[in-house]
Amino acid sequence: MKKLKCDLCDATAEGETFEEWQKALIPHYMQAHAEVMKENANLSDEKKKAEMDKWMAENRARFEAA
Repeated sequence: MKKLKCDLCDATAEGETFEEWQKALIPHYMQAHAEVMKENANLSDEKKKAEMDKWMAENRARFEAA
């Protein structure tokens, strides 16, 4: 089981896999970082996908390195 901090604050989430960790982090992200979610909602579909792909790659690398 890996325990990592949120990429935006000190809150933590746990998971055996990156997908489990990401799923555990979503409720925190939606509540504590709603402004980020709102900002991304205004992006074009192409930019949303690019931002999500970037987030996934960066955070998957952090998870794997832990």
